[in-house]
Amino acid sequence: MNQLQKVENYVFNLFKDNLSFDYTYHNFMHTTMVVEAAKTLINKYDLNENQTQNIIMAAWLHDTGYTLSINEHEKHSAEIAKRYLTENLFSDESINEILGLILTTELKYVPQSISESIIRDADSFHLGHTDYNKFAELLRIEIKKVYQKEFSDFEWHQENRNFFINHHRYYTDAAKELWQNQKDINLMSIQSKINEIELVGESLNKYELKKKKNDKAQQMDRGVDTLFRVTLSNHTRLSDIADSKANILLSVNAIIISIALSTLIPKLSAPKNEYLIIPSCVLLVASVASIIFAILSTKPNVTYENFTEEDLQKRKVNLLFFGNFYQMSLDSYEEAMNELMKDRDYVYNSLTRDLYYLGKVLERKYRLLSVTYTIFMIGTILSVLAFGIALFMNN
Repeated sequence: MNQLQKVENYVFNLFKDNLSFDYTYHNFMHTTMVVEAAKTLINKYDLNENQTQNIIMAAWLHDTGYTLSINEHEKHSAEIAKRYLTENLFSDESINEILGLILTTELKYVPQSISESIIRDADSFHLGHTDYNKFAELLRIEIKKVYQKEFSDFEWHQENRNFFINHHRYYTDAAKELWQNQKDINLMSIQSKINEIELVGESLNKYELKKKKNDKAQQMDRGVDTLFRVTLSNHTRLSDIADSKANILLSVNAIIISIALSTLIPKLSAPKNEYLIIPSCVLLVASVASIIFAILSTKPNVTYENFTEEDLQKRKVNLLFFGNFYQMSLDSYEEAMNELMKDRDYVYNSLTRDLYYLGKVLERKYRLLSVTYTIFMIGTILSVLAFGIALFMNN
């Protein structure tokens, strides 16, 4: 078994026993492909046997440092390589050259010889490979697992584009001849993906902006709907309360009049009861007046707008209140309502008018109810005083 076969077995076992499965890119398969890329480049140049062996040895050992740590893995690889090469009786000259080649794979290092350029270009062969996207995705998974860092598609493509343009170049003419053209194609593919995401993002931003506006409009609509619903409900409840109060006064005064007519009035014809005539009249007048105003407050009061066909076409008519449309034909009303339902502003304007006229009806109802209670209160006081004075004077 020669030295190259021996180092291949060593690296295979080292990775098998010590390399985490999180390294989906920097593993034995990647190392094998770097070795093959290095051999391809070596064949393009007239190198001696010692140079060839040192480059291939460096290619096999250049990523062994990942078994110790991802940080400064080139230095760790050099340490592992030095230990292995020393144990296998390599000359000091060969050891130093191989270690130098391994350290050459550090990203910021600029190669100084053809051997350094070959190992450096071989290590980045994948940038000019037709399967670049597969290699890049394996590296993306590795970064996520090892560094706990996750990229969006857009961020990942930007990182790759930046690396292609600002942090990488092929140093050997052979690498440029073999891989530069495909590298340029891969770069254009990356840029195309970035452009596509930007276009989709721009469209998405417009959609989200439009959606936010629509959501805001819908929230406003819901708020306005709630406003009208609550306000109309409150007005209807106030109207019911007013009717209930008026009904109470109607019942009370009706009872008073019934009792007066059945028991008090028949006794006033007797001379001895003449002193009760005035108090009885005061009581009856107050009760009758209270009943009249209570009836007026509960009497239906239909408010309506006088409108023309032109007002209807200009959408100035409240079609939600029967007092405005009861004289319209069914066809005209259906047509007008269809137009109403198409226009949100027209709906809100109609609800506003409906609320306004309902408020006008409520104002009249509560004003008359207030007069009714005032008459009932004053009439009751005057009646009691009149009966008291009459009884006092009679005695």
